[in-house]
Formats: sequence, C-alpha cells, structure tokens
Amino acid sequence: MLSHKIRTIIDELSQSLIEREDSLKLLLLAALSGEHILLLGPPGTAKSELAKRIRLAFGDAPYFERLLTRFSVPEELFGPLSIKALENDQYTRLTKNYLPEASIAFIDEIFKANSAILNTLLTLLNEREFDNGDRRIKTPLITVVAASNELPDGEELEALYDRFLFRSHVNPVTEAGFELLLDINDSDKPQVSEKLSSNDLKEVSKNYSSIKLDKDVSFMLKSLRNYLQQRDVYISDRRWRKAVKMLKVSALTNNRDTVSIWDCWLLQHCLWNTPEQQSLVFNWYTQHIGTNETIDIERINKLVKVWEQTLESEKSRTVPLYNERGEKLYCTPQGETTTESGQEYLVNRDGSALYLAPSDINNQTDRTNNNNGYTRQELEQNFFDDYYQQRHIDGKWVTIENYIADPENRFKK
Repeated sequence: MLSHKIRTIIDELSQSLIEREDSLKLLLLAALSGEHILLLGPPGTAKSELAKRIRLAFGDAPYFERLLTRFSVPEELFGPLSIKALENDQYTRLTKNYLPEASIAFIDEIFKANSAILNTLLTLLNEREFDNGDRRIKTPLITVVAASNELPDGEELEALYDRFLFRSHVNPVTEAGFELLLDINDSDKPQVSEKLSSNDLKEVSKNYSSIKLDKDVSFMLKSLRNYLQQRDVYISDRRWRKAVKMLKVSALTNNRDTVSIWDCWLLQHCLWNTPEQQSLVFNWYTQHIGTNETIDIERINKLVKVWEQTLESEKSRTVPLYNERGEKLYCTPQGETTTESGQEYLVNRDGSALYLAPSDINNQTDRTNNNNGYTRQELEQNFFDDYYQQRHIDGKWVTIENYIADPENRFKK
C-alpha cells in the first residue's frame, strides 16, 4: 500500500535529522503533487541535505545540484553548447548531468538567477519542457527544491517565486534539539528500504482527482479566501487550484477518500507571499477549527477557558526585579541599572523582564499594555516579524535583540 510505503520512507529518511520531519514530509508531498518547494532559512540548516534525502526516496533518479550567484551563466544549469553542433550551424546544449535531464534538483540561492537564466528556468519549472536548439523536449523533472536566505526583491523575480507552490521556513534547531544535534555522527546516513517508483507517481496522478472535498473543507476554503481578500492578500486562482490538488494528494497518500479540515493545516505553506501573511493563514486556521460546528470540542473549550483565565490573571502580575543579592533594581534617567532607591524600579513578570511597545505602532497611546508591560515573547508575537524578528521603527529596521537592549524600551514603575 502506497501510504505504508510513504510512512516507511519518512521514518527512514528522518534518521539523524533533528526537527526536520515536517520539512521532509513537505518535500515528499511536493514531489508526489508534481510541485516545487522553496526552503527559506539561514545557511547551515540542512536545506541541501533535505533535498538529497528526498532523492533517496526515488532510488536512482537523476539528481542535479547547483549554487547560483549573480554571475551564474545558463551553461551552469542547462549544459554547455555543443561545439560540434555549432559547426553545423545548430545551437544545441549538451544536457547530460544537467538540470534538463534531472528528476530531482536542488538550486541554492535561487533568487540570484539573472535574466539570462530566468526565462528558460521558468519554462522548465512550469511545463517540464526545455528548448534545446529548434526542439522542445520533455524533461523527467519530478520536483525542484530551491533554497534562499531571503525573499525575492524585484518584479523580475515574482514569476519565479510564484512557481513554488510550497514555501517553508527552515530554522536552526531549538534548544531542546541542540544536544541531540551534537551527538550526530557524520556516518549516520539513512538506509532506505522502500523506494517510490514512476508507477507510484502515475498512481497518484491518476487517482487524486477522485478524492472528494468534505463540505466543511469547501466552506473553510471559501471563508479563508474572503478573509485574505479583506486583508488585501492576493492569491491567484491558479494557486488555489494547485493548493486543492495538494490537499487531495495529501488525503490520497494517507489512505483517505476525502479531504478533511486537518489536511488544511498544509495551507499555511502555500497561501502566502510574506511571512506576515503566513502568520495570518496559520492563525486563521487554528481559530477556525476551534469554532467549526462539526467538531466536538466542548470539553477542550472548557479547559481552554480555564487556562485563559489563569493566564490572564498571571499576565497582570508584575513584581520588582532583583539582582542576585536580593537587592531591588532601579533605573536611572539615563537608562542605567542601579540599586539606589528613589528612581523608577524595573519590574518583571513570572521571572521575565518587561518592555514597552514600539513607539511607532499606529494609534498606540499606551505603550505599557495597561500597565502590565510586555515580555520578550509578547513583543515577538505582537510587534515583530515572525521569522526575521525585526521591525521597521523610525525609518530603519530594528531587530528584537537591539530593541530590548535599548534601556529606553524597558518597562519601569
């Protein structure tokens, strides 16, 4: 059964990868859906390793990998020109071992692609075709895994960005996973006992259209579209159609005949152009499934209310901040910390230092959060970009680290 094979592949490919199973699943789903995926994140977060592991899922499928720079030329991706063909007045490339003959490809720093590369790359990504001389040939491309440290900047890259249905952030491992990361041996390479074949891909392509959309899913998609339109988030009709296909493939490969609202969790990786929009989609989804009338969550809601009341009570508790000797800490007018009384004193909540809201918030008259202050986590959630942890303040970008380091932003009483 295909679903069992996929589960086995995921388990085996996840070996020695720390906190990357979700990313691995997205890559595999992209391949099974016939789509491409963009991985966003800093260097050294296993983006290329993820692509190499997905290649293992397809056995001996031809693999191509390249790092682009502003000076990359078409020959690096599509192959050198044939000297012999040029002698016969033919403009033909030698494509063996290059992108036109690859099934799985990894392109790092994808948005460094220049105009000499873009048009050919767009055709190959979208149509799986490559113009070689006077012939247009079909390529065996299954999926392209692209990576970048940043989002594209410039209209000329918008079409390339749109070719990637899946967009996923790959962050450094958390503190909890760091110790496991240190114990990994370079020799810990996965051994894959199951392989996906061309027949498996054909089976998915043939059968996904028979998967039905649950009525609640249809309602959810309509509601989400209206929600995004009201916030001027443009998602093309083509992307919506591809997203629905992806949901059906997800249901099919999990051995279900109907898309459920739980499959729609995946939409946060498809329906956004900026990190802020991704947060909109994710937050909307979590709120929507919590109020969907078809889900019996009465007991869960009661627990949530109790916890909300408890958290709200804790939120209003602020206490003075003390040093390691138990002395109350005060703040001088110059922003320096002191133990001398007679100054405003620093406060914390549940052991966390407290800060003021950024001064440039629209209609922000109270930076103190009703005299409760903000923890670092609350600042990050309410005012700073989810992934790059920065905000435009007074005409320049300010990171959360620089913001909380400024004594003017500390909450004092």
